[in-house]
Amino acid sequence: MGIAVSARSGAPLYEQIYAAVRDAIVGGSLRPGAKIASTRALAAELSVSRFTAVTAVERLLAEGYLTSRARSGLFVAATIPEQRMRAVASRGSARAAGAGGRAPELSQRGTALSAVVITGPRSEEGPRPFHPRRPALDAFPIRLWTRLLARHWRTGGAAALDYGDPAGYAPLREAIAAHIGVSRGVRCAPHQIVVTSGAQQAFDMLFRILLDPGDQVWMEDPGYLDVRAALVGAGAAIVPVPVDDGGIDVDAGIRRAPRARLAVVSPSHQYPSGATLAAPRRAALLDWARGAGAWVVEDDYDCYFRYRGRPLPALQRFDAESTHGGAGRVIYVGTFSKTMFPSLRLGFCIVPEPLVDAAVNARAVASRNAPLADQAALAAFIAEGHYDRHLRRARLIYQERHEAMRAAFARELAGVLSLLPAAAGTHVVARFVGRHGRARGASAPVRVARAAAADGLVAFPLSRYCLEPPAEDALVLGYGAITPRRIAAGAAKLGRVIERTSG
Repeated sequence: MGIAVSARSGAPLYEQIYAAVRDAIVGGSLRPGAKIASTRALAAELSVSRFTAVTAVERLLAEGYLTSRARSGLFVAATIPEQRMRAVASRGSARAAGAGGRAPELSQRGTALSAVVITGPRSEEGPRPFHPRRPALDAFPIRLWTRLLARHWRTGGAAALDYGDPAGYAPLREAIAAHIGVSRGVRCAPHQIVVTSGAQQAFDMLFRILLDPGDQVWMEDPGYLDVRAALVGAGAAIVPVPVDDGGIDVDAGIRRAPRARLAVVSPSHQYPSGATLAAPRRAALLDWARGAGAWVVEDDYDCYFRYRGRPLPALQRFDAESTHGGAGRVIYVGTFSKTMFPSLRLGFCIVPEPLVDAAVNARAVASRNAPLADQAALAAFIAEGHYDRHLRRARLIYQERHEAMRAAFARELAGVLSLLPAAAGTHVVARFVGRHGRARGASAPVRVARAAAADGLVAFPLSRYCLEPPAEDALVLGYGAITPRRIAAGAAKLGRVIERTSG
């Protein structure tokens, strides 16, 4: 098909293939109805694994650029997504139709970024089973939150209408510093905290001030897709580093990129594997960062919901202790989207002293400041003890749903899916077993995920989060946002989906 891929690109090979074929279709080089090479032929032509070719083609099929005909092969769709979404233009309006109907010209970085789709399906009826990284919205005290907001508007006066401090509302930063010091052992002063519009803005802001295009960055593999998107947006050269039961393999990272500029890790509860970074690897990671002059961004997104054992303190604490109060190498990122509700869009980062001014200025450039009313309500929510009480209640709810998930899958999917052990969090990883595991092939979870989406379920394949093909693909299934009754119904429906796609 006249496309090329490069192992030196910041984007994974399957995303390069996907983007090249999509651009050829949108640009008209591949016409509607044109027959496409098989995944086997495509893999041979590009000298990549068949798994890589299958992953790219599966995405093109799922997004409507290609269609599959039984015993005939792959073909370009008669109507592609851009044509379905394009507004109807008047016949004489060349401007409305665009220059020749071509897609907008993007930069290389923009093209790579558009290939990393981080948003999942949405539903007006509420969270779908089994959408991961969704909190228990039904457990949040909405009336209390409404009262706190109303109090701010009653007492804030004209000052509540003005611009806020780009670093964040001072009482909120003080409340975060006090809470995070007790709950996670983080050592910081309030002025080191920068309030952001969720963790995602913190990642984007930090990567822009710490990285130049082409800088190497360690990323957990599998790892959080939103972090990958922010790294691609910053022009980073992403270096996938394997994750096992002990967390990120620091020795492998050193072998692959000893002079990397930055590492992004989730040591308390790795996403999506659920691993906790072992203490020896924590020490090795900090030793490497100091020796290489690298930064470590700690994503502590899911630290509170542990059902067995006590979590280790944040990596930032070990860094602060070992530097005896000096400037450390760890930047801590937290969010309230997972512990409260996603539309709040409040998170924060804690930066070492030398980075404070640059981080605050970058926050101002990004969007000046987060809404003051939300910040003031959150400051009161934390300072008055409501946040701690909500966390305790949510932990019990998630433990109940975790147990309901295991019971439902043991009842409905025994011999089909096996849930890997998990000690914390709001999601599990499920692997195919028995005849299903032997007979399905590498793309089975991808096929099941696509079929499940048509039935109102969200079952992401593990390979979605991988830069390198996993040794064994699996499904990532969330349970935090749905009740035990919906968990049971979803497990039964997923069982029917798997049986329907097994032929």
